[in-house]
This record gives sequence, structure tokens and C-alpha cells, in this order.
Amino acid sequence: MSDSKGTDAGKAPAKTTKYDAVIVGAGFAGMYMLHKLRGMGLNAHVFEAGSDVGGTWFWNRYPGARVDIESQEYSFSFSKDLEEEWQWTERYAPQGELLDYANHIADRFDLRRDISFNTRVESARYDDQSGLWRIMTDQGETIEARYCVMATGCLSAAKTPDIPGAGNFKGETLSTATWPDDTDLAGKRVGIIGTGSSGIQTITTIAPQVEELYVFQRTPNYSVPAHNRPLDPAVREDWLANREDYRQQQRESGIGIVALEAGEDLALEQSEEDRQREFERRWAKGGFCVGAPYADTGVDPAANKLLADFVAGKIRGIVKDPHTADLLIPKTYPFGTKRLVVDTGYFEVYNQDNVHLIDLNETPIETITETGLRTSERDYEFDTLIYAIGFDAMTGALDRIDIRGRDGLKLKDKWAAGPLTYLGLTVSGFPNMFMITGPGSPSVLSNMIVSIEQHVDWIADCIHDMGERQLTVVEATPEAEAEWVAHVNEIADTTLYPQANSWYLGANVPGKPRVFMPYVGGVGVYREVCDEVAANGYKGFTLSRAPAEAS
Repeated sequence: MSDSKGTDAGKAPAKTTKYDAVIVGAGFAGMYMLHKLRGMGLNAHVFEAGSDVGGTWFWNRYPGARVDIESQEYSFSFSKDLEEEWQWTERYAPQGELLDYANHIADRFDLRRDISFNTRVESARYDDQSGLWRIMTDQGETIEARYCVMATGCLSAAKTPDIPGAGNFKGETLSTATWPDDTDLAGKRVGIIGTGSSGIQTITTIAPQVEELYVFQRTPNYSVPAHNRPLDPAVREDWLANREDYRQQQRESGIGIVALEAGEDLALEQSEEDRQREFERRWAKGGFCVGAPYADTGVDPAANKLLADFVAGKIRGIVKDPHTADLLIPKTYPFGTKRLVVDTGYFEVYNQDNVHLIDLNETPIETITETGLRTSERDYEFDTLIYAIGFDAMTGALDRIDIRGRDGLKLKDKWAAGPLTYLGLTVSGFPNMFMITGPGSPSVLSNMIVSIEQHVDWIADCIHDMGERQLTVVEATPEAEAEWVAHVNEIADTTLYPQANSWYLGANVPGKPRVFMPYVGGVGVYREVCDEVAANGYKGFTLSRAPAEAS
């Protein structure tokens, strides 16, 4: 990791600084956007709340944190040299290695000189007359830029506990979203609330270390085996030898993952024997491919139930106690309609004598106490309490910035009934503001690196085309936005996704509107739509010059 930490924060307020583009966030999206715009000769700058690059992989340091997509697929394709020189060590890269990768990118492309760390963007306001964005930071800085790119991440706004008595606990309180590096849980009594991805990864990792582990579960999650292991050199050799083909397959696929092996046959047309053979083959392979054996499992309840029953059988075969196994099997939503968790021995953990599963549907939490927590049944005492309660997904990070477009319109007000976007890239009434993997794009239903690259390339091309035409304002029309939102919902309604109260709908945040946010049509189809929009003179956008320049 480089010792360079970018521009120092904490200086006295200075005069207004001007850039061609401001980028908010120095995760993978923000870094690639900076690299791309600099390559075009633009003066771009990134503002990052953290002390270094990495985004998701900078903040999420909880035990067992790792990516759920195979390492070589969860990597950038824009630089062949980068791809050839970086060597992954595991089939599914752990958090530390992903952070090393992010730092390597920052060093290799000398990105830190254009990043201000420890600096949070507090507001971004569009000036109708000049066509510029005015950005204010928590360091008292004022910045003006023609373009504002929000690379704030889809899972970056951590939820805060809304449980009665949340501040009462006198012991050690931890959150998977802000995990300290020096934590040692060995020999401690630990309670953990939440069994989503971060909860499952944490539980699996700490269970062998702690004295007692109490897992408080409201909704069980479908989890499939990763079969993680050191990366076979043959896998790397094959990937590099067929790099162009694999990368093209990613770009044209449904979710940007070659290893998904999305089935095209229908489950209901197969014999019982053939179905079981395919289910077993995929379970043995592991990862997301378990969830895509047939084309109808995501749209037909009967087909979905066949796969759900198979996975339920696997859980019962692993967990020795029948009652515990039953509690771990989801029953309130179809298989795959919440993001699958890819685990490294999660269900096996419940065969340990020191691990206890508490069903919060049967015995809800009444309050956090000074020594632990109280359910409707009894008191529990711990040394450490862990919150693994997730994020305000997709829109949360943007909601926490005071973003105002034309005539002072607040983005939060515009999105009060749910996010409205055109292509998940832009918002009508907010000219020259782009979002990377925003709501209304494949985003969290895809390999994020593939979607990030596609969005960054499209945004960069749009900015380039604006310059070529000597235009300075690009804005989605209300009509195009309304049509796209309707299309996103129409596609979602053809699937089983809306049947789950998932964070895809914002269901994990009290009071948040229930709107299915990602685009389900697939990254390949979506790419074609975006390319067609650009090829047709940016159909659905108005391109113009700012009034101050036009007059």
C-alpha cells in the first residue's frame, strides 16, 4: 500500500476550486471514473469520506468478509496489463486481498494525487444559469464543476440500530459496517443480530473462536456453498488465454458472471432424475450457479419450489438438530429473490455446542439491556454485541447528501415515493449529474465490476460527445424517465423478485417506499439499450448550452 494519502483534509476554508468533473467516492467506481476522465484530458477530482481507496472493501472489515463472485471475474477488464500482472490467491477473494487490489490500482495509475480523503461531500447544488454544480464538503471547501458523478456505492450507507434500548449495552458493541481492526473475540460470549450476508460471514468465522455465540435471526437466508480454496493456477491460465471471449460473455450475459452457467431449459419439462442430477452438479460446483439451473426458476413459482425444496433438503442434511434446521430454511419468499449468500461452512456452524439460534419471530427482542438483550422469552447476557443489520441500499448514500437540481429541487423530495431515474444513470431535473450503478440499472443484480465499467465508459463517452458538440448541459427528459421507470417495474413484475421483502425493494428500512430498484432485464440487454440511446443522439435527453454561455 502506498504511503501517499492524497490531498490533506482539515485545512482552513479556501476560495472556490474549479474542476471539469467532481466524483464522489473512491471505491472501484470512483477510481475508474477518475482514470477515464483524466485520460480524456479533463481536470477531475474525487472526494472520499474514508482515509483511503477501496469503498466497500475499505469499510467492510468484519471477520470472514469476502466477495461472492469468483476472483478473476470480479476484476477490471479495461487494462490487459493490470489483468496479467495481478494474481489472485483464492477462488473467492477475501476483503484484505480486494483492498490490496484497490490500492494496487490507485498506485499503478497514480490516482491518489487527485483524491481528497477524509472529506465528506455534504451538499451538491446545481446552478441553472451557469450550468455548474456547486459542491460543499465537511472541510469547508467550495467546489464548482461542470459534471458531478456520484460513485457513492450501493451498499455504503449503514443502517443504525432502531431497537429499543440500543444505547444501553455496557459491553463491547460492534457493527459489521464499521468493524475495528484490533478486535479479539476469543473466549467471549457474543450476541449477533442479523443473518444477511455480513452476518453469515461473521458467524461462520467467529463461531470456532468464541465461548458462546447467540444468533438472533428474524428472516433466514438462502445460502449456498462457495467451496472456496486456493486458486488453481490452471484457472488463471485459462482465464488469460481466453480473456477476450470471457469478458465479452460477461458483457452480454444476464448478470455479468460467466461461471453462472445460466440454464436455458425449463425445470418443469425435465424428469425428476435429470433435475436432481443438475441440482447436485451445481451444488458441488458452488456459488451463484446453484441459483440458475433452469430458465423458469426465477419466474415460475412451481419451478422455483423444486429448487427451494432441494436446498432445504441440503440444509436438513447438514444441520443435525431438526428444529434448528427448520428455523434456518426460508419459508416466506421464493428462492433467489433475496441475494443468495455464498458461504464457507455456515450451516455446519449450528452443529457446534456453543452456537445457539434464536428465532425473533417466535420470541421478539423487547429491549437491549446493560448486559445483553431481552426477548419476550428471557434475558441473554454477552461480553460483545454485534449488529449485522445491513444498509440503506442503492439510495441511502445519496439521501445523506443535500443534492438539489433545477430550481432548488431536492433529490430526496423527488424520490420521496421511490427513486426515479433514466437508465439508472441520470435524473430528470438534475442536469450533468450521473450516478454509477444507480437505481434503475442492473447494479446489485449483477457483477458490480462489469456494471461499473459499462457505466463509467458510457458517462465518459457522453461527456466527450458533449465537448465535441460544444454543448454543456445534458439532462434526461421527464417523459424518458417515466417510461424507463415503468419499464423497470414491468420487467420486475414478470419475475418472482417482488415477492420478497428484500433490500432490493428497500423493505429493510422502516418508512422507505417499497419500489423494486434494480433492473432485472440483464446486463447484456441493458448495455444494448444504453448504446442505442447514445447512437440515436442521446434519445431521451436534452442537450444544450447553459444560459450564461448561450446568451
